[in-house]
Amino acid sequence: MIVDKINTTKGKENKQKPSQAPKAAKAATAPAADDKSSVQIGIEAKKEEDTAKWYSQVLTRSEMLDYYDVSGCYILRPWAYGIWQQVQGFLDGLIQESGVENCYFPMFVSGKALEREKDHVEGFAPEVAWVTKAGSSDLAEPIAIRPTSETVMYPAYAKWIQSHRDLPMRLNQWCNVVRWEFKHPQPFLRTREFLWQEGHTAFQTKEEADAEVIEILDYYRRVYEELLAVPVVPGRKSEKEKFAGGLYTTTVEAFVPVTGRAIQGATSHCLGQNFAKMFNIQINAENGENQYVWQNSWGLTTRVIGVMVMVHGDNKGLVLPPRVAQVQVVLVPCGITVKTTPEQKEAIIAYINGVQAELKAAGIRVKADLRDNYSPGYKFNHWEMRGVPVRLEVGPKDMQKEQVLSVRRDSGVKASMERAGLAASIHELLTTIQADMLAKATAERDEHLKVIEEWDDQEGFVTLLDNKNVIMAPWCTVPECEDTIKEKSTRAPVAADGTEQAADEKAPSMGAKSLCIPFKQPGEIKKGKKCFAGCGRDAVEYALFGRSY
Repeated sequence: MIVDKINTTKGKENKQKPSQAPKAAKAATAPAADDKSSVQIGIEAKKEEDTAKWYSQVLTRSEMLDYYDVSGCYILRPWAYGIWQQVQGFLDGLIQESGVENCYFPMFVSGKALEREKDHVEGFAPEVAWVTKAGSSDLAEPIAIRPTSETVMYPAYAKWIQSHRDLPMRLNQWCNVVRWEFKHPQPFLRTREFLWQEGHTAFQTKEEADAEVIEILDYYRRVYEELLAVPVVPGRKSEKEKFAGGLYTTTVEAFVPVTGRAIQGATSHCLGQNFAKMFNIQINAENGENQYVWQNSWGLTTRVIGVMVMVHGDNKGLVLPPRVAQVQVVLVPCGITVKTTPEQKEAIIAYINGVQAELKAAGIRVKADLRDNYSPGYKFNHWEMRGVPVRLEVGPKDMQKEQVLSVRRDSGVKASMERAGLAASIHELLTTIQADMLAKATAERDEHLKVIEEWDDQEGFVTLLDNKNVIMAPWCTVPECEDTIKEKSTRAPVAADGTEQAADEKAPSMGAKSLCIPFKQPGEIKKGKKCFAGCGRDAVEYALFGRSY
């Protein structure tokens, strides 16, 4: 099959060989430092000095992913996919307990179905990839690869939903989608193919739909805060930023301190009755009258992994929250030298195997690194780079004292732990690490969250942005005002010769946009309060603004 973009003038991008790509794109997709010929195994780039290179090195050298020969597509290796499985298991349990059922729909969309909803198509048209050939033959009708599944699923909903007795219908699918339009892909954060879950539900009343929107959004908050130890701001998207064709969109917004950028974590949309009218999804109500259903859609993607890495990672590599780490504890034998007798070595290995069995029986994900062709120091670095939350070192003296030496990945703190009751102690330590990681990330986020009342408050809106902050300010919520804010806060990229260049409108260097209108407001908007941007309109609510991925 041959896949073309809907916008054929931009379709040439996919035909470029990696060596022909623009320098900026090449740096984002296949850094030379991680070429197959490289023998480097540590992280050389500093997170605070060259974040993009650091991020790439961390992902590849920790064996989270590998690059692929189609730009914007990546191979998820077991270390990353295992994290996604932890997220899947947690979220799937929540939504199924709530009454949502899993299903699967095809990945292909007919052009006729995709174009039935004008607003929806306009929102996704630049990102849609089309299948135009099968072998050497042209298809009679091009077929789109799903960028999302409203137009795939809703014709079936129209057949399945006939009466109020068929409601609510609450379906979810775990699948992949393709969205093609952007210039500078970043692993996990902005990719052309990604994994996600998408829920699509139908209700008889708007009140039911509204309640589910908030319910699902809170599940997403829990994924970030309880699993990934990443704080988020729940809120409602502006009219300009809401889902195309929807009634309103809610979101959880995360923050990456090292870049000062926000990133949309997950979204829960109320679609209203728009899609029901387009696809004729009606019920016969209790009063005998026909009425359109109220619909929601909601989704969370593998972007969560990239956010977690950016927030917690350091110059040694990954720092994984215990709840999603595939290996929570690694055991490393120490003190084995050329003078160690075979009997002594066997005793240490037996001791480690006993500890491993005990921890595994207690539900702790544990691994013993018994490779005898690597030194303890090499193993320390190996597992530090992969972010394993706890390292347990065991040497002859530890064995004699019936203890182990624990080392925390997040803080580096070392402590001796008695063998007796070790499983309970490790459980407690992992819980402490999880809480400490969230507390640290929350403190960093809060330090960079500024509240202003007018454009020039504190250092001024643009200076605050340049100092890696996100900003809460009283806003009129008018789309034209949002356009003005973006224009006034844009920093055009500068070439080596000092000339300004056109910026990718989705790149982090672009101007600020409204991230959300937080549900938790910093204060009350008093009557007569004006919009902070100076448009002269009355302020309606405090909105969160920032540069974003």
